[in-house]
Amino acid sequence: MKWQKLGQIFEFDKSPFKDIFISHSQSPQAVVFDDFVRIYFSTRKSDKNGKFISHIQFVDMSKDFETILKTSEHEVIPMGDLGCFDEHGIFPINPIQVGEKIYAYTSGWTRRKAVSVDTGIGLAISEDNGFTFKKYGDGPILTASLFEPFLVVDGFVKIFNDIFHMWYIYGTDWKVFEEGHEADRTYVIGHATSFDGINWTKEGRQIVESSQNTECQALPTVIKIKNRYHMYFCFRNSYDFRKNSKNAYRLGYAYSDDLINWTRDDSKAGIDVSESGWDSEMMCYPNIFEIDNEIYLLYNGNEFGKYGFGVAKLEEV
Repeated sequence: MKWQKLGQIFEFDKSPFKDIFISHSQSPQAVVFDDFVRIYFSTRKSDKNGKFISHIQFVDMSKDFETILKTSEHEVIPMGDLGCFDEHGIFPINPIQVGEKIYAYTSGWTRRKAVSVDTGIGLAISEDNGFTFKKYGDGPILTASLFEPFLVVDGFVKIFNDIFHMWYIYGTDWKVFEEGHEADRTYVIGHATSFDGINWTKEGRQIVESSQNTECQALPTVIKIKNRYHMYFCFRNSYDFRKNSKNAYRLGYAYSDDLINWTRDDSKAGIDVSESGWDSEMMCYPNIFEIDNEIYLLYNGNEFGKYGFGVAKLEEV
C-alpha cells in the first residue's frame, strides 16, 4: 500500500466548535453523499466536576476536501441517561448506510471507581441523512461477556455478501505499571457477525496478532480492494504513551483473503508519522473509505486528535 498525504483538512482551533467545546475532533468517520462528504467526530466538553464528556458533531466538506460547506450546530446523538453505558460520552461512532437509513455504531463511555472507565457499543439510527440520530435503545448491542470482560468498544461495520461484519476492540487487562499511578488498559481487535446489524455473534478470539504483550490495538477499519480485504488500525504501548512519542499511536496494517485469517505486516502500511508538524508524533483513529473510485484514509495526529484531522489518498496497492 502506498499513500499520499493530502494534509490537515480540519483544525479544531479555527472552527466554530472552539466557541462551544473545549478541544479535540477525534476519530473522523466519513459518509459520502452525491455532492459532499459528511465527517463525524467526537469533541469534548466538561461536566460540573471538570471531567470530559465526548459529544458527536460533524462537518460537511467538498469531495476534494478543500472547502467546509457546513458544520453541525445541534446535538447529533444524545448522551446516555443516568446509569447508562454512554452516560459519560460517545467516542467514537461508525456510520454506515443501510438502505435509506444510516446506522451509527456508537462507543459509549461510563466512569468507574476502581478503574477509570468501561465501555460498550450501541446503535443509533438516522432517517434524515445523518443529520440527527435516534438511539435504538438505552443499552449496548455489543458488550462485555465471559471471555471479553470489559472495554468492548470501537465498532467498525461493513456489509459483505449480505452479512454485517463488525471489527471492534475488547480489553484483556488492567494493570498498574507504575506505583502511584492509575491502572492502564490493554485491548485487542475482535470480530462479530450479524444478519440484521442489531443481533451479533462474536467470533471469540483476537484476530490480529500483537507485536508485544503490552500493545493496545484500536479502531480497526476495513475495505475490500479486488479480492483482498485490507485493515488499518492504530496501536500503542499500554503505558508511557502520552508524553513518550515512541510509545504513542501508529497505524498498523493487516490483510485477509477470507475475512477469517488476517496477516499483519505493518511494513506494508505505506504511511507513517511526518518529520514535523501536526502528525509528527502520533497517527491514530483511521477511517478508510471510497469516493468516486478513489480510496481515502482519514486520521488524527498528535495528542489524540486535539488539533484536528487529515486525509491521505491511496496511490498504489
